[in-house]
Amino acid sequence: MSGQAAIRLAALTKQYPGSERPAVDHLDLEMPAGEIVALVGPSGCGKTTTLKMLNRLIEPTSGTIEIDGRPVDELPVHELRRGIGYVIQHTGLFPHKTVGANIGTVPRLLGWDKSRIRDRVDELGALVGLEPAMLGRYPGALSGGQQQRVGVARALAADPPILLMDEPYSAVDPIVRARLQDELLDLQERVQKTIVLVTHDVDEAIKLGDRVVILNVGGRLEQAAPPAELLAEPASEFVADFLGEDRGLKRLALLTVDEIVPGNGPIAEVGDDADVARAAMAEHHVEWFGVCRGQRMLGWMWGSDLNGTVTDSAVRPFRSIVQPADTLRTALDGIVNSSTNVAIVQDDDGRYRGMVRIEEISEGMRA
Repeated sequence: MSGQAAIRLAALTKQYPGSERPAVDHLDLEMPAGEIVALVGPSGCGKTTTLKMLNRLIEPTSGTIEIDGRPVDELPVHELRRGIGYVIQHTGLFPHKTVGANIGTVPRLLGWDKSRIRDRVDELGALVGLEPAMLGRYPGALSGGQQQRVGVARALAADPPILLMDEPYSAVDPIVRARLQDELLDLQERVQKTIVLVTHDVDEAIKLGDRVVILNVGGRLEQAAPPAELLAEPASEFVADFLGEDRGLKRLALLTVDEIVPGNGPIAEVGDDADVARAAMAEHHVEWFGVCRGQRMLGWMWGSDLNGTVTDSAVRPFRSIVQPADTLRTALDGIVNSSTNVAIVQDDDGRYRGMVRIEEISEGMRA
């Protein structure tokens, strides 16, 4: 179903009594099935209000919400929420119930038999990386990251097609947060849910979102686009300012080495005459060259170390070696920390594919 609209908002508005302006103002938005849609914006932009209107924790003042083409107000609330998982900040786990009992909460409410619930709890525990022994513990005995995994497992227990996540990682430290973000991307590869994620962190939105929705104060839509498009072509000054002055560097984390054309670089084969290496260095205006044997890059050496033919006796290892699937940000980090100012590109089998310089990265960003 990926690409079809799983959720459609039309002129969605929420005006709280006594407020001078709406919390959400005539919001039109489509959220494709099977994608992660990240809602981000400054405080007061209505992102959490929008999320809560999707499962009717908050009722809209006007406008419509459709899920799979059906207006949500035509569904009984309990039926609507049966198809929507919900993950919140600080997890919201029941402290007096075991981890396994927490995960099995919704299936138990739906009347599943004990054997089916037990199998589903075991399956989800493995899916989110919980050790079997943890299922019998209580939430208070787990770390913040482990508790968040339990929250995700509980939300997925009845296999809902839609998952709502309200700042799920804001309460954990940066290292754990990065790990949980990676785990969510890996999990999404396997479960392919429609995920609506609210975050205050634009870097998190860019990393996780297939589509990033930037809202302004009062719930006004500024731009909705895939992250690379958003960073390359901000729709307004507000969007550009919100993304930050380093949005070019943010783009580097979205583009891969495979999306640019590496140069061949100054190279010579073991056994070549020294003049071959000198010619390669002169062509590239450098004082070093890469030493190859067949399709393998052995390392590099200074031209001043040449003596007769090219050998591997004085070879130094390249500091930065990347693969085609690595990001340009990874390549750039290696380049600026190396003596040669290049990153070597190798395929999965270790075959030499070329060298990346800052110039190739710059050209790839403009393409």
